[in-house]
Amino acid sequence: MARTVSGETESYSHQVPVQLYDGHPTYSCAKCSAVIALQDELISKAFSGRDGRGFLMQSAVNVKLGKREDRSLMTGVHTVADAFCVGCDERIGWYYHKAADPSQKYKESKYLLEREKIVKENNWTLDE
Repeated sequence: MARTVSGETESYSHQVPVQLYDGHPTYSCAKCSAVIALQDELISKAFSGRDGRGFLMQSAVNVKLGKREDRSLMTGVHTVADAFCVGCDERIGWYYHKAADPSQKYKESKYLLEREKIVKENNWTLDE
């Protein structure tokens, strides 16, 4: 994303988060609080990320993907791209493009969000 100001081009390293889920429990970026995923999109908490536990998610919002690469993970080689928060550019996990092993195909087109990079936001209201 770039804009021109008096003949010069300025570039922006991050974008403004656009997707919100008012009234729904979400996971948000731990650094800038941008909504990243609905809690209903959680598939499994039994995954490992680079920095500890990870959550396999059906989808994510307010993320941008880095370059595709083949990465050797605990369950074999996968084609993945790092996922970054659009609000602050923090790396929050990765996106599974392709799995080489047929038993791992269920991960394709899913996100691995690192537990330490997201915050669980419950949408509780207190009766007064």
